[in-house]
Amino acid sequence: MPQSAPVYVCQRHRATALHFDLRLEIDGVLVSWAVPKGPSPDPAQKRLAVRADDHDLAHAGYEGAYERAGRKVGSVVVWDIGTFEHRTRRGGEPLRASQALADGHLVVVLHGQKLVGPYALTRTSAPGPKEQWILVKMRGPGVEEGAEPARDQLASVLTGLTNDDLERAWRA
Repeated sequence: MPQSAPVYVCQRHRATALHFDLRLEIDGVLVSWAVPKGPSPDPAQKRLAVRADDHDLAHAGYEGAYERAGRKVGSVVVWDIGTFEHRTRRGGEPLRASQALADGHLVVVLHGQKLVGPYALTRTSAPGPKEQWILVKMRGPGVEEGAEPARDQLASVLTGLTNDDLERAWRA
């Protein structure tokens, strides 16, 4: 029986600071990066992506409150969701996604509703408590030079709600 394509999700997460959580299903978990400015479909825009804790697959569709110490301190919406194809190669040969992750360079083709086409994630050598990576859109389908969907498209692809909508509902 063929395995279904792995999950890709990008959640708009307002907590201490607004950021986007880019998550890719690798070996049964959502491997995650916090992208402060959000992903860009413009190849000229390089985005910092800080490695974050992995999450279980059920988290892919999560929208709602972000709580700390039992208090609602922020919100999460599913900004984009879909599937992806892993395309990392070494010496012309395909490389397993888990090996590419360990090596610090992943190439994926996203099939989302807002983001499509090839993207690369590359680990940097910058020191710090968490791994720092760079996310960049590669040439190919989905290129939108000058576009800023992370700034201009705020609503969830699942519910149409924004972080502001969720937080207003808690205060009402």
